[in-house]
Amino acid sequence: MSRTNCAAESSPVDGDRAPALRDFLELGKARLSSLVLLSTIGGFMLASNAPVDLFRLLVTLVGTGLAALGANAFNQIIETPRDRLMHRTRNRPLPAGRLSRRQASVFAVACSVAGPGILALLANPLAGGLAAGCLLIYVLIYTPMKVHSTMNTLVGGVSGAIPPMIGWAAASGELGAGAWLLAAILLVWQMPHFLALAWLYREDYERGGFRMLPQVDPSGLLTFRAVLLFSLALVPAGLMLTVAGETGVLFAVGSLGLGLAAVWLGLRLYRDRTTTEARRVFLGSVIYLPLLLGLMMADRAPSGGPMAAAIVASAQNR
Repeated sequence: MSRTNCAAESSPVDGDRAPALRDFLELGKARLSSLVLLSTIGGFMLASNAPVDLFRLLVTLVGTGLAALGANAFNQIIETPRDRLMHRTRNRPLPAGRLSRRQASVFAVACSVAGPGILALLANPLAGGLAAGCLLIYVLIYTPMKVHSTMNTLVGGVSGAIPPMIGWAAASGELGAGAWLLAAILLVWQMPHFLALAWLYREDYERGGFRMLPQVDPSGLLTFRAVLLFSLALVPAGLMLTVAGETGVLFAVGSLGLGLAAVWLGLRLYRDRTTTEARRVFLGSVIYLPLLLGLMMADRAPSGGPMAAAIVASAQNR
């Protein structure tokens, strides 16, 4: 990239142009945040007794959504110089000059304070603390780690596994077994999702100076083996919700089918090692999560499920 292009991309925002709402939404990666909110709803619904507290759910979504926007905005502020070097990211609001660093910083700080604050005040302190912790892990550990260690994907997965716990905590004020199981599913799901993406954009990540697994694994053998192993782990991870009594048989059958589909895609990628198969794994993961969470919410067991009820009844009899 020429110096002229770099200068053009880093030029300040035109003073006559007011920043558009879509620029701030893109800064906060609103589309990515929608998956965060979906998993948050899943955690909230699974922990709720009927009827669901709709006001508390709305508060939870607003607070979690703002925290996610803030974390993503800080991520883009920090990575602006590297985003200018990557084809996939050079048209983002900061590299393209549609937002100034000051505008982005004000937005990031406002969202990062408001999100956990709303959760702490209007839901409960546990939900607010989880949101703040998730944000800090993403901004202070995951983001700088992306240029130093291939383990950044796992750390990012930990951050991405917290939103359903926020939902659970907001609904119940505590973290039950189901919250941890949901977090485990989200952690396992994210690995094939992001490893496939890292393979698809491996040259771009190299250009930006990020240290993803494909950068140290040019053959793809280790990357695709990891995709397959984590895809296999989705099968028992999903079934554990039913074993724990949080969901019913319908969810167990559905999660088994979805897990086996993920394994099939992982096997194809491991066998063929092509960009086409990597794209199928990525798209399959995008489809997998909403379907799984939809099944979970449709087949959630009331009051913690039959197994939980049996445990409570046994304790009472004693």
